[in-house]
Amino acid sequence: MATATGQANAKRKPVFVKVEDLKPGTTGHTLIVKVVETTPVNTSSRPNRSRALLSRPAPPTRITECVVGDETGTIIFTARNEQVDLMTKGATVILRNAKIVMFKGTTMRLAVDKWGRIEVTEPAKFEVKEDNNLSLVEYELVTVPDQGMN
Repeated sequence: MATATGQANAKRKPVFVKVEDLKPGTTGHTLIVKVVETTPVNTSSRPNRSRALLSRPAPPTRITECVVGDETGTIIFTARNEQVDLMTKGATVILRNAKIVMFKGTTMRLAVDKWGRIEVTEPAKFEVKEDNNLSLVEYELVTVPDQGMN
């Protein structure tokens, strides 16, 4: 793709982060992780009001919670629909443009939305550090009073 100056846009090299570096509310992470465990989540079959007017009902949403990690720790990754098929136990995956979502407002979960990508890659050589699960750490939202009146 050419820019206004006629230069071609060079793709940026991805900056890979480690699981232990993830913080609440952050986005745009690229990680290489191993899938340690997968647990399917039962989704309720409530009809979606916006789809009720359409002739064809929406297919049920498939959700699986996967414990993924690297040599620095683990975190729960929420896989949805076609992502579920890629997240098999023991697989090594690259999560591109992943984001941290707060589950019930207190614990971190990793997710990849429509702007991200999941790629299965060759098996990683690292051993997953399972005793540092970031999804078990509870966070509390603290409001800081305005310091403008001095």
